[in-house]
This record gives sequence, C-alpha cells and structure tokens, in this order.
Amino acid sequence: MAGNYPDKIKELPMYNGRFDARRMNAEQCDILFASYPADTVIGPHTHETENWGVITKGELILTLNGIVSRYGIGQWYHVPANAVHAAEFKQETDEIEFWFES
Repeated sequence: MAGNYPDKIKELPMYNGRFDARRMNAEQCDILFASYPADTVIGPHTHETENWGVITKGELILTLNGIVSRYGIGQWYHVPANAVHAAEFKQETDEIEFWFES
C-alpha cells in the first residue's frame, strides 16, 4: 500500500475492491484508508452505502449526477447511497473514506 499513513494504519486488513485501501470495521460503518496512483480512473458505479470522505493528499475529481467537482487536501465530499458516480485521480492521492450502512 502506498500512501502517507502511519504504520498502524498500514497493518489493517486490505480492502478487497477496485482500489488500494486498508479497511477498519466499525459498527454500521467501514473506514477505508485509500491510496490511488496518478491517472487512476474508477468508472461509473453505485453502492448501497452512504459515503463521506476527506482528501489527505492529492486531488479527487468526482462526477456525481452529471456534475464534476474537484476536492483537494482537507476537503470533504459526500456520495449518497445508490447514486451513480465516478472518480478520477490525475495525481497520486490518499483519502479516508467512511462507508455508512443505509
């Protein structure tokens, strides 16, 4: 796992998904510490969770409901449950994501 996370975070179990992340389970919420290499593209998709995230390095380009928004270091974003969205990372990016059960 790339990323600028503390060793304790890097010891968490890997998330089994479309991107590189460590996963921490919490009651009614999964917490992901994700790292994306430059030029990563995650195409349109949905999930049953309501997601909140904060960028800790780099930039997220999020397409949600046809609107493209950019989020930089320290900025929070929100993806409602079942919303079609896509993500792009033109530069190496780290984020912490909170996936809340609906």
